[in-house]
Amino acid sequence: MRVLVTGHHGYIGSVLVPMLLERGHDVVGLDSDLFEGSRFGDQPVVVVPSITKDIRDVTLQDLEGFDAILHLAGLSNDPLGDLNPELTYEINYQASVRLAQLAKQVGVRRFIFSSSCSNYGAGGDDFLTEDSPFNPVTPYGRSKVLVEQDVSRLADATFCPVFLRNATAYGVSPFLRFDLVLNNLVAWAVTTSRVYLKSDGTPWRPIVHIEDISQAFCVVLEAPDEKIHNQAFNVGRTEENYRIRELAEIVAETIPGTRIEYAPDAGPDKRNYRVDCSKIQRALPEFKPKWDVRRGAQELFTAYQHVGIRVEDFEGPRFKRIAHIKELLAQGKIDPNLRWVTKVDAPIAF
Repeated sequence: MRVLVTGHHGYIGSVLVPMLLERGHDVVGLDSDLFEGSRFGDQPVVVVPSITKDIRDVTLQDLEGFDAILHLAGLSNDPLGDLNPELTYEINYQASVRLAQLAKQVGVRRFIFSSSCSNYGAGGDDFLTEDSPFNPVTPYGRSKVLVEQDVSRLADATFCPVFLRNATAYGVSPFLRFDLVLNNLVAWAVTTSRVYLKSDGTPWRPIVHIEDISQAFCVVLEAPDEKIHNQAFNVGRTEENYRIRELAEIVAETIPGTRIEYAPDAGPDKRNYRVDCSKIQRALPEFKPKWDVRRGAQELFTAYQHVGIRVEDFEGPRFKRIAHIKELLAQGKIDPNLRWVTKVDAPIAF
């Protein structure tokens, strides 16, 4: 298939693109490249034809000729979404719905949206399925809910939307993020010998490796319409739900000579959800997640040692999404609407 991947230079997108190519798909990327300075070590980036453009500025012409859109672009987490809630809704919600509308108008048949288990928000301790009520507690989570609700109304015989509610991601990527719980805990352990918790460690989180998320996108892309049409899927493994303190314990067991430490102001986190991921494996048995948290912690440990990661790297603007955006704003490289001041949209490059 001819596939457009929005956010292809992001944390997940840069892992997904080579996987799509390996499966024989014709891939084009679209990205504003806000995080082009966040390359991690010597991780290779696969080059594909691409459009350098803000997702808010996509046109019908940009979307012509594609069989499917895999939509990952957006403000990527809760802290970044809190920076400016209005912009979060503009980019994550309004631009996403507009993208789906344009896709349908131009004849793109499949639209796979990178949603989130953040939709469940303050979900409590019981296992949540795709039919459980939404209870988002952040602009990021609310934006994902709104996209699902609006885009699902576009579904018909010619347009097949699918919503992948990813668990909290982890794993090594060419555009690594350290504002994700396992990535962050391992980074603290490697650099300070402390597994440093900024909350009280009680909330539940489902977690999933970015390679398994990418595999889910590939499987859904290739699935028959009747198995996926206008459906949501929790992406992960049901057994990979942990309290944050349990993740800390696994990291401490993985990295010798480390101890768990809580921040002085560590308190409860409203985000608390425990997710049942059995639906995707029942509907799509081709989806076979390969990773678990212990193997993931070891992968991160090895990668961090290889690069020689420092606290100022992962707590500073290079890899921390919100700090990176604030630095670009302070330097005048982007405006308050998070648009490049000096860059111009680039045409597709073949």
